[in-house]
Amino acid sequence: MCGITGFLGKNLTAESLNVIQKMNATVQHRGPNDSGFWHNEQNSIFLGHQRLSIVDLSPAGHQPMVSSSERFVIVFNGEIYNHTMLRKELTCVWRGTSDTETLLAGIDAWGIENTLRKCIGMFAFAVWDKHENKLTLARDRLGEKPLYYGWQNNIFIFGSELKALRAHSAFVGNINRDAIALQLRYNYIPTPHSIYKGIFKLIPGTTLTIPIDCPKDFLPKPIVYWSLKEIAEQGQNNLFNGSDAEAIALLDSQLRDSIAQQMIADVPLGAFLSGGIDSSTVVALMQVQSKQPIRTFSIGFHEANYNEAQHAAAVARHLGTQHTELYVTPQQAMDVIPRLASLYDEPFADSSQIPTFLVSQMTRQHVTVSLSGDAGDELFAGYNRYLLTSAIWRKVGKLPSTARHILSRFLLSISPNKWAQVLNSMDFLLPKRARFSQPGDKLHKFAEILNVDSPEAIYHKLVSQWKNPEEIVLGAKEPVTIHTSNEFSHLKNLEQRMMALDTLSYLPDDILTKVDRAAMGVSLETRVPFLDHRVVELAWRLPMHLKIRNGQSKWILRQVLYKYVPKTLIERPKMGFGVPIDTWLRGPLREWAEHLLNESRLKQEGYLNAAPIRKKWDEHLSGQRNWQYQLWNVLMFQAWLEENRT
Repeated sequence: MCGITGFLGKNLTAESLNVIQKMNATVQHRGPNDSGFWHNEQNSIFLGHQRLSIVDLSPAGHQPMVSSSERFVIVFNGEIYNHTMLRKELTCVWRGTSDTETLLAGIDAWGIENTLRKCIGMFAFAVWDKHENKLTLARDRLGEKPLYYGWQNNIFIFGSELKALRAHSAFVGNINRDAIALQLRYNYIPTPHSIYKGIFKLIPGTTLTIPIDCPKDFLPKPIVYWSLKEIAEQGQNNLFNGSDAEAIALLDSQLRDSIAQQMIADVPLGAFLSGGIDSSTVVALMQVQSKQPIRTFSIGFHEANYNEAQHAAAVARHLGTQHTELYVTPQQAMDVIPRLASLYDEPFADSSQIPTFLVSQMTRQHVTVSLSGDAGDELFAGYNRYLLTSAIWRKVGKLPSTARHILSRFLLSISPNKWAQVLNSMDFLLPKRARFSQPGDKLHKFAEILNVDSPEAIYHKLVSQWKNPEEIVLGAKEPVTIHTSNEFSHLKNLEQRMMALDTLSYLPDDILTKVDRAAMGVSLETRVPFLDHRVVELAWRLPMHLKIRNGQSKWILRQVLYKYVPKTLIERPKMGFGVPIDTWLRGPLREWAEHLLNESRLKQEGYLNAAPIRKKWDEHLSGQRNWQYQLWNVLMFQAWLEENRT
């Protein structure tokens, strides 16, 4: 894993070499083992690279790397898992054994797009073509590796993280208010937007080419080389029609192959293990293919509602892994918070970023590469919202629209506190499974869901934090996103439509961003076997009854896992990877939060409407409502703003 940087422009000064070195220095954590720079004779293109040595630790893997034909120069971040197989198709005199050299040779022989289609891997790279004087950026199919780019003062700048772009002397850094609105809704800023005007994230599965004579501030449309929409369509038109046993065997075989490829490294390797279905499957298939005990890692919390460590330890004992766990105190977790704004580089508010950083930090003390079970939920219908949305719509969708709206208004007309008093007084009449904490809040959420006209609208409410972010962000207009488009309306099944939307937005912009920044912040490479595109394509060929059966999600993945791990070690309610932000905000984090949410400060900064934020803050402090998610969202923007004032 590495960090890449660069810029393109005419009449660049002699100071440009110092600039690329400064850009590199900002992403040294992504690649602490080696550093390199390259520029052409005309000083129109500068490329920088920070290397975390994983495959071929020798100087032969140094970057920027020039192809044997001397036509192409590359800076590459990622891994090409099938590069040894690709070498067999190429006629070359190899200088080393790195996948970067293989990728360059492929580009020389087949061109960029054809090479990308042959590659199995995760990556973001930039290639300069000396013959045609053009720069091409590329990003892997599912967005495992980040890549930002844009024009600033007539110079095209790119890099693995925003901090690299900010280090360039041409960087302007005007804050994008529309992007703040997106962040307040989703907890993250969806691709292709970024927190800065004129700076974008490259869409996964695309390339972007900038010729040297490109008009300044003009950005061509990214070219798609792999499309989830097409994969979903092809999968549904070519559904697997074999038996359950055949489907289980097919998925088992493909996962084994993908995991075997991702276990190749010239440095120590392990895996995150939560004890859940996804990580346990990855670890089980690693261990069955290893002669030595696999290194596994988990963190635990002393608060029972947030602790999965005992489940991970039980799975590790059964599989015979070499397991390491760390029980984290609330203070250790809270000590991470001041680092978040710098670590994540743009406003990002998934609070599981805290334990993700802690488990990465602990894992890096033992290994350099760690496999994870991310993406199992998106591919095999694992999120509770898939079942919940369908169940709600089946019930409320039968009611006339007028009746639903009237009932919704009635439920919302009574405060959550009053509802809580009424419902709590009736607890003795209800079975335990029908008793909820904060029943007034939950009833209000149900009322909001009632007031919709489609199941997609229910899903959108479930994935939204602030419902009307334009009322919170001054001068913002919330952009259209994939969530508000009809791109997947052709998919007949509601669960499939939600899975596709999550795979294109929540997965790369939340889950993968969270893991990449946390892990690379401590120079740890993470690999995601479920995101081998062959696994993704197979998953989309599997009928829904192999994913959801008898109200249970991930049915086929569970059957694969049960070949290696007893069901009794796995079957339990799904638990999020979180921390008790709600109580922390009322206790040890209160002073920090009050500093960031100060009414005078909010008004002076001029980005956020203070009144509704202060109202939620007061309600949260008093215990009337639990606004932890909305408040954490605002706090992460405020913390980022404090860290990155220009």
